[in-house]
Amino acid sequence: MNINIAIIGGGLMGREITSAFARWCALTDVPVTPVLKAVADLNPETLSWFKRIPTVTQMVSDYHEILANPEIDVVYVAVPHHLHEKIYIDVLRAGKDLLAEKPFGIDLAAAQNIVNVVNETGRFVRCSSEMPFFPGGQRAFELARSGQIGRILEVVSGFHHSSDLDPTKPANWKRLNATCGQGGVLNDLGMHACHLPIRLGWKPKKLYAQLQKGYTTRPDGKGEGGTITCDTWDNALIHGWSDINGQETPVRLEMKRLQPGATNTWFIEILATDGGVRFSTADPKALYLFERGKEQFWKRTDLGFATPFKTVTGGIFEPGFPDVIQQMWAAYLLERQGLLENRFGCATPQEALESHQVFAAALESHDGNCVVTL
Repeated sequence: MNINIAIIGGGLMGREITSAFARWCALTDVPVTPVLKAVADLNPETLSWFKRIPTVTQMVSDYHEILANPEIDVVYVAVPHHLHEKIYIDVLRAGKDLLAEKPFGIDLAAAQNIVNVVNETGRFVRCSSEMPFFPGGQRAFELARSGQIGRILEVVSGFHHSSDLDPTKPANWKRLNATCGQGGVLNDLGMHACHLPIRLGWKPKKLYAQLQKGYTTRPDGKGEGGTITCDTWDNALIHGWSDINGQETPVRLEMKRLQPGATNTWFIEILATDGGVRFSTADPKALYLFERGKEQFWKRTDLGFATPFKTVTGGIFEPGFPDVIQQMWAAYLLERQGLLENRFGCATPQEALESHQVFAAALESHDGNCVVTL
């Protein structure tokens, strides 16, 4: 079964997803096939890249032309955060299903408005969050959900990178509150940190946040010595307390654009009385499991290509970012068709909304230097 896809915003992620579609033949147990038909982007140079994709028959600057195309079934939108609310709602009201980029609106009010329209229209909508589709992320989720590791003592989930350590990096829309949102790094990286804890029912009930800014000015990118004032938060630590099986449990969420040495690292650590698990994309084949007996120790196992949706790739190889993007899309399309069964699904609109509730509480906590109850 073919599903016709359109992309609004053909930049980095639009091209990445296009390549995932081109490799769809690698999947062996997914009976639906995405076919990229249309792309909308304001930049003619960006659009020109898609001329190499033979299935694309519509390339436009006005996304409304795509929404008027009766052939399109699903729209993927990857645009700056301040555009999410209007474009997502336009997609839904046009009768299209949606895979939306994080953070699902520039702030909590926008996210709530989007969710209201999702419920009103009944369209199938999910939020992009690919990192839990790594085999190590799946193993950590299943182990935590199984209840086999005893009482949860502590959870740490986060996403780190270090590109903002370079003071010569030109400013872009992610460095400005007007386009990225007051949440800054919370909006940019927060869904990565929140997805698994929220899916497991571990959303913080109260929290204390520490937010930090990096360079206040950056080059404007024009090469003429001009600068732009940057006003977003670059690092965020959220120290939360969650109700896990009736016990108040520390849950720490970390989102950092200024983390020395980190290229693009998602990680999760779950510690419990009878076991534990650690996984980081910095070492994508390694899963660390804690065992308690007369002696206590961590053991490392070398994971293979054990993705949720099977592929032709040999089991001894390791997955990377392009693979988990493809896995996320497989989950989206199968769930849309009612074929996901018990496999891990994409972030839901409600989970995206709950992440925004955490971000809003974090901003309130930092502003007031206080613990905030959600």
